[in-house]
Amino acid sequence: MSLTIQEFSGESLQPHLDGLGALRITVFQDWPYLYDGSLEYERDYLKCYLRCERSFVALVFDGHRIVGATTAMPMSEEGPEFQAPFVNAGYNLADICYFGESILLPEYRGRGLGKEFFARREAHANHLGARYTTFCAVNRRSGDPRRPADYRALDDLWTKQGYVKQPQLEARFVWKEIGEEAESPKTLTFWLKEWPR
Repeated sequence: MSLTIQEFSGESLQPHLDGLGALRITVFQDWPYLYDGSLEYERDYLKCYLRCERSFVALVFDGHRIVGATTAMPMSEEGPEFQAPFVNAGYNLADICYFGESILLPEYRGRGLGKEFFARREAHANHLGARYTTFCAVNRRSGDPRRPADYRALDDLWTKQGYVKQPQLEARFVWKEIGEEAESPKTLTFWLKEWPR
């Protein structure tokens, strides 16, 4: 199959907002996020990429179908939940580029797209003049019975890309998990890479 990757920023993402939202719902319903989302919520959440002219979204297309996506934006334009750990730790938000989702449908994994996503986001961060690039991952108990037996954590990939886990930098974000009656807070830990300047 022939895949294409297209990049967007700001309002140019608008025609693909629902496609990206549907992809997020599909991928994030699996472990470790167990996200019970709706397209209505996604439309509202993803508007942050439309409002930010310095945002970055790369979409992977199989024909006209969106099968993968990765995003980034200046931390200074992210939500307070993501900013707070860095503000509290004394970082200058203007120095940081935040990497959002990096998602692929299962049948498209294992083709090097994860590394390609990092390369494209880091190129965008370099264009912005960022000193740090960062992303976060949800914390789950190692013995959680919901964890699939064949699940492979991405820590090795992230480490090979030069990222270091920062246990002291934790965000709290609210979403509705599969099996929950209502939204509840989850903790996510940041991984950070410093760039020479």
